[in-house]
Amino acid sequence: MTDSTGKFFWYELMTSDPQAALAFYGDVLGWSHAPFGGDLGEPYHVVSGSAGAVGGIMAIPAEAKDCGMTPWWGGYMGSADVDADAQRLGTAGGKVMRPAEDIPGVGRFAVMADPGGAVFMLLKGSSDEGMEAAPPMALGHVGWHELYAGDFDKDLAFYTGQLGWTTGDAMDMGEMGSYQLVSQTGGSDFQDMTGGIMPIPKEMPRPAWLFYFVVGDIDVAVETVKASRGTVLNGPTEVPGGGWIVQARDPQGAMFAAVGSKAAA
Repeated sequence: MTDSTGKFFWYELMTSDPQAALAFYGDVLGWSHAPFGGDLGEPYHVVSGSAGAVGGIMAIPAEAKDCGMTPWWGGYMGSADVDADAQRLGTAGGKVMRPAEDIPGVGRFAVMADPGGAVFMLLKGSSDEGMEAAPPMALGHVGWHELYAGDFDKDLAFYTGQLGWTTGDAMDMGEMGSYQLVSQTGGSDFQDMTGGIMPIPKEMPRPAWLFYFVVGDIDVAVETVKASRGTVLNGPTEVPGGGWIVQARDPQGAMFAAVGSKAAA
Protein backbone atom coordinates (compact mmCIF):
# COMPACT_ATOMS: atom_id res chain seq x y z
CA MET A 1 0.00 0.00 0.00
CA THR A 2 1.38 3.39 -1.00
CA ASP A 3 1.41 6.01 1.75
CA SER A 4 -0.68 8.90 0.40
CA THR A 5 -0.19 11.18 3.42
CA GLY A 6 0.56 14.71 2.21
CA LYS A 7 0.30 13.66 -1.45
CA PHE A 8 -2.36 14.29 -4.07
CA PHE A 9 -4.01 10.99 -4.93
CA TRP A 10 -7.59 11.76 -6.06
CA TYR A 11 -8.87 14.42 -8.45
CA GLU A 12 -12.43 15.69 -8.68
CA LEU A 13 -14.27 17.76 -11.24
CA MET A 14 -17.31 19.72 -10.13
CA THR A 15 -19.10 20.85 -13.25
CA SER A 16 -22.31 22.28 -14.66
CA ASP A 17 -22.83 19.28 -16.97
CA PRO A 18 -21.40 15.97 -15.75
CA GLN A 19 -22.57 13.93 -18.73
CA ALA A 20 -20.98 16.33 -21.22
CA ALA A 21 -17.78 16.35 -19.16
CA LEU A 22 -17.65 12.55 -19.09
CA ALA A 23 -17.90 12.47 -22.88
CA PHE A 24 -15.28 15.20 -23.33
CA TYR A 25 -12.64 13.68 -21.06
CA GLY A 26 -13.39 10.22 -22.39
CA ASP A 27 -12.48 11.49 -25.86
CA VAL A 28 -9.46 13.58 -24.80
CA LEU A 29 -7.95 11.37 -22.09
CA GLY A 30 -9.36 7.96 -22.93
CA TRP A 31 -11.13 7.58 -19.59
CA SER A 32 -13.73 5.00 -18.79
CA HIS A 33 -16.30 5.75 -16.10
CA ALA A 34 -18.76 4.08 -13.77
CA PRO A 35 -21.31 5.34 -11.24
CA PHE A 36 -20.25 5.32 -7.60
CA GLY A 37 -22.48 3.14 -5.49
CA GLY A 38 -22.15 5.06 -2.21
CA ASP A 39 -24.62 7.52 -0.71
CA LEU A 40 -23.27 10.95 -1.66
CA GLY A 41 -26.65 12.58 -2.21
CA GLU A 42 -25.72 13.46 -5.81
CA PRO A 43 -24.74 11.19 -8.73
CA TYR A 44 -20.98 10.63 -8.71
CA HIS A 45 -19.02 9.12 -11.59
CA VAL A 46 -15.64 7.47 -10.96
CA VAL A 47 -13.26 7.96 -13.90
CA SER A 48 -10.38 5.61 -14.65
CA GLY A 49 -7.18 5.74 -16.68
CA SER A 50 -4.83 2.96 -17.74
CA ALA A 51 -3.85 2.06 -14.16
CA GLY A 52 -7.22 2.32 -12.42
CA ALA A 53 -9.31 5.04 -10.82
CA VAL A 54 -8.17 8.66 -11.21
CA GLY A 55 -10.98 10.56 -9.52
CA GLY A 56 -14.58 11.59 -9.90
CA ILE A 57 -16.96 13.88 -11.76
CA MET A 58 -20.11 15.35 -10.22
CA ALA A 59 -22.47 18.30 -10.57
CA ILE A 60 -21.67 21.47 -8.65
CA PRO A 61 -23.78 21.24 -5.45
CA ALA A 62 -26.61 23.76 -5.27
CA GLU A 63 -25.18 25.52 -2.22
CA ALA A 64 -21.81 25.89 -3.91
CA LYS A 65 -23.42 27.18 -7.10
CA ASP A 66 -25.33 29.73 -5.02
CA CYS A 67 -21.98 30.92 -3.64
CA GLY A 68 -20.66 31.48 -7.16
CA MET A 69 -18.71 28.26 -7.77
CA THR A 70 -17.90 27.63 -11.41
CA PRO A 71 -16.61 24.34 -12.90
CA TRP A 72 -13.17 23.44 -11.51
CA TRP A 73 -10.78 20.59 -10.84
CA GLY A 74 -9.83 19.97 -7.20
CA GLY A 75 -7.25 17.65 -5.67
CA TYR A 76 -7.38 15.51 -2.53
CA MET A 77 -4.32 14.84 -0.40
CA GLY A 78 -4.08 11.85 1.89
CA SER A 79 -4.32 12.43 5.65
CA ALA A 80 -3.87 10.05 8.55
CA ASP A 81 -5.97 12.34 10.79
CA VAL A 82 -8.07 14.90 8.94
CA ASP A 83 -9.20 16.79 12.05
CA ALA A 84 -5.67 17.16 13.42
CA ASP A 85 -4.15 18.01 10.05
CA ALA A 86 -6.81 20.63 9.29
CA GLN A 87 -6.18 22.31 12.63
CA ARG A 88 -2.40 22.14 12.20
CA LEU A 89 -2.45 23.50 8.65
CA GLY A 90 -4.84 26.26 9.68
CA THR A 91 -2.52 27.30 12.47
CA ALA A 92 0.43 27.25 10.05
CA GLY A 93 -1.06 29.89 7.75
CA GLY A 94 -3.62 27.90 5.81
CA LYS A 95 -7.37 28.25 6.17
CA VAL A 96 -10.06 25.71 6.94
CA MET A 97 -12.69 26.36 4.26
CA ARG A 98 -14.95 23.48 5.34
CA PRO A 99 -14.38 21.70 8.66
CA ALA A 100 -13.78 17.96 8.78
CA GLU A 101 -16.82 15.78 8.22
CA ASP A 102 -17.64 12.27 7.11
CA ILE A 103 -18.64 11.18 3.62
CA PRO A 104 -20.74 8.01 4.05
CA GLY A 105 -18.96 5.03 2.59
CA VAL A 106 -15.92 7.07 1.56
CA GLY A 107 -14.09 8.53 4.55
CA ARG A 108 -13.48 11.83 6.33
CA PHE A 109 -12.51 15.02 4.52
CA ALA A 110 -11.91 18.74 4.96
CA VAL A 111 -11.54 21.60 2.49
CA MET A 112 -8.45 23.73 2.96
CA ALA A 113 -6.72 26.73 1.41
CA ASP A 114 -2.99 27.40 1.47
CA PRO A 115 -1.66 30.81 2.65
CA GLY A 116 -2.03 32.26 -0.84
CA GLY A 117 -5.61 31.07 -1.24
CA ALA A 118 -5.37 27.97 -3.47
CA VAL A 119 -7.88 25.31 -2.42
CA PHE A 120 -7.19 21.62 -1.84
CA MET A 121 -8.84 18.85 0.15
CA LEU A 122 -7.69 16.41 2.82
CA LEU A 123 -9.10 12.90 2.86
CA LYS A 124 -8.73 9.81 5.00
CA GLY A 125 -10.48 6.98 3.21
CA SER A 126 -12.59 4.45 5.08
CA SER A 127 -10.60 1.80 3.18
CA ASP A 128 -7.43 1.62 1.09
CA GLU A 129 -9.39 1.13 -2.13
CA GLY A 130 -8.51 3.71 -4.78
CA MET A 131 -5.53 5.06 -2.84
CA GLU A 132 -2.75 3.23 -4.69
CA ALA A 133 -0.45 5.52 -6.64
CA ALA A 134 -0.43 5.01 -10.40
CA PRO A 135 2.90 4.25 -12.13
CA PRO A 136 4.72 7.38 -13.33
CA MET A 137 3.25 8.84 -16.54
CA ALA A 138 0.44 6.27 -16.73
CA LEU A 139 -1.99 7.28 -19.47
CA GLY A 140 -5.00 9.22 -18.19
CA HIS A 141 -3.47 9.82 -14.76
CA VAL A 142 -1.94 12.99 -13.33
CA GLY A 143 1.72 13.35 -14.29
CA TRP A 144 2.39 16.86 -12.93
CA HIS A 145 0.95 19.23 -10.32
CA GLU A 146 1.37 22.98 -10.75
CA LEU A 147 0.50 25.67 -8.22
CA TYR A 148 -0.23 29.23 -9.30
CA ALA A 149 0.68 30.65 -5.92
CA GLY A 150 -1.05 33.64 -4.40
CA ASP A 151 1.92 34.10 -2.04
CA PHE A 152 4.93 32.30 -3.48
CA ASP A 153 7.23 32.40 -0.43
CA LYS A 154 4.58 31.52 2.15
CA ASP A 155 3.06 28.82 -0.04
CA LEU A 156 6.42 27.17 -0.68
CA ALA A 157 7.22 27.20 3.05
CA PHE A 158 3.74 25.81 3.79
CA TYR A 159 3.97 22.77 1.53
CA THR A 160 7.57 21.96 2.39
CA GLY A 161 7.33 22.70 6.11
CA GLN A 162 3.89 21.25 6.84
CA LEU A 163 3.48 18.46 4.29
CA GLY A 164 7.07 17.28 4.01
CA TRP A 165 7.56 18.14 0.35
CA THR A 166 11.10 18.61 -0.94
CA THR A 167 12.49 21.02 -3.51
CA GLY A 168 14.59 20.64 -6.61
CA ASP A 169 15.92 23.26 -8.99
CA ALA A 170 14.32 26.67 -9.40
CA MET A 171 14.02 28.06 -12.92
CA ASP A 172 14.18 31.78 -13.62
CA MET A 173 11.20 32.83 -15.75
CA GLY A 174 12.14 36.51 -15.97
CA GLU A 175 9.26 38.85 -15.24
CA MET A 176 7.08 35.88 -14.28
CA GLY A 177 9.37 35.07 -11.35
CA SER A 178 10.76 31.72 -10.27
CA TYR A 179 9.41 28.26 -11.09
CA GLN A 180 10.28 26.03 -8.14
CA LEU A 181 10.28 22.29 -8.72
CA VAL A 182 8.83 20.29 -5.82
CA SER A 183 8.43 16.65 -4.91
CA GLN A 184 5.64 15.13 -2.83
CA THR A 185 7.58 11.88 -2.57
CA GLY A 186 11.00 13.05 -1.37
CA GLY A 187 14.32 13.51 -3.09
CA SER A 188 15.79 16.49 -4.90
CA ASP A 189 16.82 15.11 -8.30
CA PHE A 190 14.80 15.94 -11.42
CA GLN A 191 13.30 12.45 -11.66
CA ASP A 192 11.92 12.86 -8.12
CA MET A 193 9.94 15.99 -8.98
CA THR A 194 6.14 15.76 -9.08
CA GLY A 195 5.25 19.40 -9.72
CA GLY A 196 6.13 23.06 -9.62
CA ILE A 197 5.18 26.25 -7.77
CA MET A 198 5.18 29.64 -9.50
CA PRO A 199 3.74 33.11 -8.76
CA ILE A 200 0.23 33.46 -10.10
CA PRO A 201 0.26 34.86 -13.66
CA LYS A 202 -1.82 37.94 -14.38
CA GLU A 203 -4.03 35.85 -16.70
CA MET A 204 -5.22 33.64 -13.81
CA PRO A 205 -8.29 34.91 -11.95
CA ARG A 206 -7.29 33.35 -8.63
CA PRO A 207 -4.62 31.13 -7.03
CA ALA A 208 -5.18 27.49 -7.96
CA TRP A 209 -3.71 24.06 -8.50
CA LEU A 210 -3.54 22.89 -12.12
CA PHE A 211 -3.32 19.17 -12.85
CA TYR A 212 -1.58 17.76 -15.93
CA PHE A 213 -3.15 14.55 -17.23
CA VAL A 214 -0.96 12.19 -19.25
CA VAL A 215 -1.76 11.62 -22.92
CA GLY A 216 0.04 9.54 -25.51
CA ASP A 217 0.36 12.15 -28.27
CA ILE A 218 0.05 15.82 -27.38
CA ASP A 219 -0.91 16.85 -30.92
CA VAL A 220 -3.76 14.34 -31.02
CA ALA A 221 -4.92 15.61 -27.62
CA VAL A 222 -4.91 19.22 -28.87
CA GLU A 223 -6.98 18.36 -31.94
CA THR A 224 -9.41 16.33 -29.84
CA VAL A 225 -9.87 19.21 -27.37
CA LYS A 226 -10.70 21.53 -30.26
CA ALA A 227 -13.00 19.03 -31.99
CA SER A 228 -14.84 18.41 -28.71
CA ARG A 229 -15.58 22.13 -28.14
CA GLY A 230 -12.84 22.68 -25.59
CA THR A 231 -10.42 25.62 -25.73
CA VAL A 232 -6.63 25.42 -25.97
CA LEU A 233 -5.16 28.23 -23.87
CA ASN A 234 -1.41 27.63 -24.28
CA GLY A 235 0.83 25.19 -26.12
CA PRO A 236 1.90 22.70 -27.08
CA THR A 237 5.14 23.74 -25.35
CA GLU A 238 8.24 21.58 -24.89
CA VAL A 239 9.41 21.16 -21.30
CA PRO A 240 12.60 19.76 -19.71
CA GLY A 241 12.79 16.00 -20.04
CA GLY A 242 11.46 15.91 -23.58
CA GLY A 243 7.73 16.15 -22.83
CA TRP A 244 5.18 18.54 -24.26
CA ILE A 245 2.41 20.32 -22.36
CA VAL A 246 -0.78 22.17 -23.13
CA GLN A 247 -3.19 24.12 -20.92
CA ALA A 248 -6.87 24.09 -21.86
CA ARG A 249 -10.46 24.57 -20.74
CA ASP A 250 -13.18 22.01 -21.13
CA PRO A 251 -16.52 23.04 -22.72
CA GLN A 252 -18.01 23.88 -19.31
CA GLY A 253 -15.06 26.15 -18.42
CA ALA A 254 -12.92 24.05 -16.05
CA MET A 255 -9.18 24.52 -16.60
CA PHE A 256 -6.99 21.44 -16.98
CA ALA A 257 -3.70 20.53 -18.63
CA ALA A 258 -2.15 17.64 -20.52
CA VAL A 259 1.38 16.31 -20.80
CA GLY A 260 2.64 13.88 -23.42
CA SER A 261 5.03 13.28 -26.26
CA LYS A 262 5.09 14.19 -29.93
CA ALA A 263 5.01 11.56 -32.63
CA ALA A 264 8.28 11.20 -34.52
CA ALA A 265 8.31 13.22 -37.74
